[in-house]
Amino acid sequence: MMTAKTNGALVSNHPDQTRSLGAAIGADLAIPLIITLSGDLASGKTVFVQGLAAGLEVPREYYITSPSYTLINEYPGRLPLCHADLYRLADHSDITEIGLEEILEQQCVVAIEWPERLDSHRFDNQLSIDIQILAPQTRRLELIAYGLPAVNLLRGVKKNKEIQWGS
Repeated sequence: MMTAKTNGALVSNHPDQTRSLGAAIGADLAIPLIITLSGDLASGKTVFVQGLAAGLEVPREYYITSPSYTLINEYPGRLPLCHADLYRLADHSDITEIGLEEILEQQCVVAIEWPERLDSHRFDNQLSIDIQILAPQTRRLELIAYGLPAVNLLRGVKKNKEIQWGS
């Protein structure tokens, strides 16, 4: 069976642009989705999630930080947001211990930093974002949507006039 797939890329020249992309995606989300975020340390993965939280209407009193030590943070919003950081996991068996499998079954948006720590980091309905550092403030974000809901979301976000797409 062929899975729906589409992609897009853009260059962010400031963390606020990365946050804006996250906010646009969060605002357009109507159903739960898994978003995987790959990139080097300090590439902007958590900055993107801060914007995503704003778009999901997470109350402002929740400060969105990387869950590097807690591994998973949960936030209430229009759709609940679960933010996982797998950087510190020693091996794949730790994923069961932190409860990620149960979270993936919940009706929430799941943002996963360092998805390469998973055995298989490809899901039926997933937006995959790879962030590359080009300069101190500049990032290239490549987005790939898998599954019809994610494809439709990305197509809708690509129509947003405030976001400049291109490589």
